Amino acid sequence: MWVKHMKPKIVIGADHGGYRLKEELKPFLQQLGYQVEDVGTHSEESCDYPDYAFKVAQAVSNSSSDLSPFPKVLGILVCRSAAGMMIAANKVKGVRAVAAFDETSAKHSREHNAANVLGLSGDWMTAKQAKKIAKAWLETPFTGEERHARRLQKIAEFEKKVFK
Repeated sequence: MWVKHMKPKIVIGADHGGYRLKEELKPFLQQLGYQVEDVGTHSEESCDYPDYAFKVAQAVSNSSSDLSPFPKVLGILVCRSAAGMMIAANKVKGVRAVAAFDETSAKHSREHNAANVLGLSGDWMTAKQAKKIAKAWLETPFTGEERHARRLQKIAEFEKKVFK
């Protein structure tokens, strides 16, 4: 587990379908010692999920340029299914957003894929489940193994071509 001074800032966002779960996650993350920046939404009024996915993804992208096991900023997004948020977030250069539905998939996404944005479902998981998943994800660093780094480097090289 990371020591306090090494913990990344968490930028969290949700649409109307993830608002309640986001609100339950924020104090939990703060209790774990993370600085949390909430970029919205701030109600259950219907809104467009890409607006919040892009805010979180851009914050992560702007702070990260490498595959450090200790990133400065990580993102968490919550919507009804987590799917739409992940699709939108992955359009931002340097973002590796994944939806996780259990602790194992959360850990794997960090260890093997250096995922820097976590998607959670406001409809298909309880707050207790979401907290366990988020904690596992946040406490798991990228392994840095050559095969994983090589694969992620291929993605980064492709992004350089596409995002000129």
